[in-house]
Amino acid sequence: MPDATPRPRVLLVITLAEVGGAQSYVAGLLPALAARFDVALAAHGEGPLQEAASSAGVRFIPLRHVRRPIRPWRDLVGLVELSRLLRRERPEILHASSSKAGVLGRLAAFASRVPIRIFTVHGWAFAAYSGLPSMLYRWADRLMLPLTTVTICVSENELSVGLDAGTCRVDRTVVIRNAVDVSAAPRSAHDRTTPRLIAVGRLKPPKDFVTLVRGLAALPPGSFEALIVGEGPDRLTVEAEIETLGLAEHVRLVGERDDIPEQLAAADIFVLCSASEGLPLSALEAMAAGLPVVATDVGGLPEVVVDGETGLLVSPGDAGELGAALSRLVSDRELRRRMGAAGRARAKRLFDLPAFHRAHIELYDTELARRGPRTSAPYRKWR
Repeated sequence: MPDATPRPRVLLVITLAEVGGAQSYVAGLLPALAARFDVALAAHGEGPLQEAASSAGVRFIPLRHVRRPIRPWRDLVGLVELSRLLRRERPEILHASSSKAGVLGRLAAFASRVPIRIFTVHGWAFAAYSGLPSMLYRWADRLMLPLTTVTICVSENELSVGLDAGTCRVDRTVVIRNAVDVSAAPRSAHDRTTPRLIAVGRLKPPKDFVTLVRGLAALPPGSFEALIVGEGPDRLTVEAEIETLGLAEHVRLVGERDDIPEQLAAADIFVLCSASEGLPLSALEAMAAGLPVVATDVGGLPEVVVDGETGLLVSPGDAGELGAALSRLVSDRELRRRMGAAGRARAKRLFDLPAFHRAHIELYDTELARRGPRTSAPYRKWR
């Protein structure tokens, strides 16, 4: 006999399945959601998010036309694609992550009468871009606001930025900080004779790897080695800067890796040099590994890194200040160990997965209860 009360359907939508912070957020959420809801995940392209969906027992639905660059005609086709998908899947909750999927997903969900429409902000796109793209994303998020049931911000800073810009409302916005599995993270032993610095991220804006390389050039020759983990369109520019500054023997670009926790555990210092951020998972992963974090003072990073206690914060784009902060840690092993231990303890207390999972499930349950008893009537209208 079929179950009289099937699990509520949830459709997660994200622009790309590639490596990235928003993708890691979704991957970390999948196992907990799959245990409580009937979950499907839609994204464009290939990447580790497909594997995460498979491991969690979640259906992965490839998108053809939802992609990152703003292209009006293709975006219109992407909107139609999402509308058809929603009418076929008939979810009670549409949960979108990333800017493009956030705009198109909420619009399609409203048109398709999806009752609950949630958008997670991993960093407002209008703050990450400039000029026309910034203006378009700002107005798009403002226009989507009346169609949004709940906005999730990953940091208090993103909430503040959104309220100032009129892209979220205080009564329909919650802050759920990103999280990692701290207990499962291997820890750095800090036993290397020559300290290893590691940076992880896509080689493209808003990550600023050129400033990172220039900061490394300020360190005494032979006092460090550095690993840059990631791929992206700025790779040739970063390689050229490494060659120009004579750092080829000390700085390695190793591309994308699927063993990030092990790479972090084999390092001594984590560096994040970005022009803007939401609340980066890479910094949380580094703290879980017991690494001190040197990061730019942008976005939600001051909510993660306690300056002088779990790491050091520097001004964005300032290679001299970055170099001075790195030099301080490179020359002091005991300081590295002390800050790393404090960072791991902070990650365990504030950024661990169980609380992250509970917060999302409670939000879903609250919105489902607010909606009232489930009926099939809304879905008959979709056909």
